[in-house]
Amino acid sequence: MGDASFLPEHVLVIFYQGMPEELKEVIRHKFSDAEVTIHQRQADVPVPPEVYQRATILATFSDLPDLKDSKNLKLIHTFSAGVDHLLQHPILQETNIPITTSSGIHGPPIAEWTVMNWLVASRKYVKGYEAQKSHLWDKTAYASGIHDQVGKKVGILGYGSIGRQIARVSQAFGMTVHAYTATPRPTSESRHDRGYIVPGTGDPDGSIPASWHHGTDRESIRSFLATGLDHLVVSLPLTPQTTRLLGAEEFAILSNHSHHHASKPYVTNISRGKVIDQKALVDALNSGVLGGAALDVTDPEPLPKDDPLWEASNVQISPHVSGLGVEYFPRSLDILEINLGRIARGQPLINSYKRGKGY
Repeated sequence: MGDASFLPEHVLVIFYQGMPEELKEVIRHKFSDAEVTIHQRQADVPVPPEVYQRATILATFSDLPDLKDSKNLKLIHTFSAGVDHLLQHPILQETNIPITTSSGIHGPPIAEWTVMNWLVASRKYVKGYEAQKSHLWDKTAYASGIHDQVGKKVGILGYGSIGRQIARVSQAFGMTVHAYTATPRPTSESRHDRGYIVPGTGDPDGSIPASWHHGTDRESIRSFLATGLDHLVVSLPLTPQTTRLLGAEEFAILSNHSHHHASKPYVTNISRGKVIDQKALVDALNSGVLGGAALDVTDPEPLPKDDPLWEASNVQISPHVSGLGVEYFPRSLDILEINLGRIARGQPLINSYKRGKGY
């Protein structure tokens, strides 16, 4: 007699055109006990309904089935850390199919991107690079304004996996870290990281911050900004509550309470562009309220060629690439592999998206 519980899972991976052969091998190896379908999506061509219909596990960026084609799905795993781009889809609105994210895999590359930009700014790297291209041995370019990071205060707005890895490398530089979360974390147990952690990274037990702050109202945010921060790292999910969270008044508070002799506060945004009032940011940079900014996200994306942000003072912009690397997809699939084991054992999933919270 057959038993449906012993049927292998059917893992459907939807990928953009041109999946590397080595990644296909990683997928087949990780899910060797399952039936695997890899669908390489063509630009502007919807995924055929029959591709979805037999799948029990779906791994995807943003392609989701119609409700009628999702009846066999036990789990949807997204290759992104956030699901704000999926919130209006009927799968999220009208079903209880568990959804897991790739939160936790971005910490190492984004922390490296963050520190790279800090050092490019503080060590005047661009001036040296331009002098090298011109074959100039010019020490005058370094005569003033260069500084290091020792003793600086880093405020991390959103202390998730990315923020925790930024905290780890900041601490190695001799900086002090101050964490901000939506909900209070009064005990050591409450400060533990419960999501996926790349081995050897992050702050699993939450022991790095010198202080913890919390709240969802604007006054709580402003109190945090008034603690004398030299760096503000924005690492928040985009929700209605965080949209345009930081504007002119917040930048002024941040600036007025920073007392470092070498520079005004530096803002790093690796969350979503809409968390910041972009016009207010441009004004704060150009007026000297802020000392600089590193932005991997903008509002909108792509950033139009004539947007004033491009020409703002001391800004460094990249096109939403800080989390990329050859390790990205294997780490994301690690999360799915762990969760398939948890499904088989009847255990709670890691990195579960919580409907109603937006993350």
